[in-house]
Amino acid sequence: MIIRKKENWFRMLFIWHGSVLPRLLPRLFLLFMLSVGIVYFHGTLFSYKVPLNPVPFTLFGFVLALFLGFRNNVSYERFWEGRKLWGALLNISRSLTRQALTLGDTSDKESINYFVYLIGAFIIALRHQLRSTDALEDLRLRLSEADYEVISKAKYKPAVVLKLMGQWVKRSKEQGNIDSIQQSRFDENLDRLSDVLGGCERILSTPIPYSYQVLLHRTVYIYCLLLPFGLVDSLSWFTPFIVVFVAYTFVAFEAIADEIEEPFGQEPNDLALSSMGRMIEETIAELIGEQSEPSPRSDATVKVID
Repeated sequence: MIIRKKENWFRMLFIWHGSVLPRLLPRLFLLFMLSVGIVYFHGTLFSYKVPLNPVPFTLFGFVLALFLGFRNNVSYERFWEGRKLWGALLNISRSLTRQALTLGDTSDKESINYFVYLIGAFIIALRHQLRSTDALEDLRLRLSEADYEVISKAKYKPAVVLKLMGQWVKRSKEQGNIDSIQQSRFDENLDRLSDVLGGCERILSTPIPYSYQVLLHRTVYIYCLLLPFGLVDSLSWFTPFIVVFVAYTFVAFEAIADEIEEPFGQEPNDLALSSMGRMIEETIAELIGEQSEPSPRSDATVKVID
């Protein structure tokens, strides 16, 4: 995810990295050349003068803009829901760490640190599952050998980490380190972690209906391909430039909506899951008195991949 300081209005006109323009240039160039050809032949196609004028394009363009606005709102809603879920993950992680450090018998530092490492492992496993990447290398640095063997065989690794966290709470209750009320408080936050996991999986597994995307995509491009015929008589050689400008607006809106529809990917405008996960690990490490991410239970060095 790209986060910039607010740029000067003039410099904003020339920002390249993070915009969708590089992806659109080939399409815009083809549309420009098509418009040049239409102007050159005065809107004639196979000896037939296409009888179009700007009026229907004005009306239809307004309707198309409304549909594109709706499409972008739906995509941004999914993006923002993903961000809220990861914000909740930060709060829950802090709460669980605080509970482990302050509720019940806090003398067993090794056991408490083990639980905190599981929180970090959950964050890493969730990020990799959402991005369909391999979590094993990162998890190896955060788990004991026994836990790693269990999780490495699982398909849904965050859910298995949650199970290990629940087993820790159960053992703490059986050993008398926490009472029933404190166990219930832990369980409430574990349920909230499960809600975060389920919410992220819901966004990932439920895209915007494909038929709706196809309809809007076709409509945008048919509109842009027919637009030169409607402008050629009134704008002449200005037609290619106006058409490319209008097409850039419509096609860019569609491209942005496609990019943020699935907010957990690695596109420039997707959520910065690596940075957010690293920040969560840093804050819970600070709570247990460490200077960086929670150290692994072996002598390996913690590595977080951006």
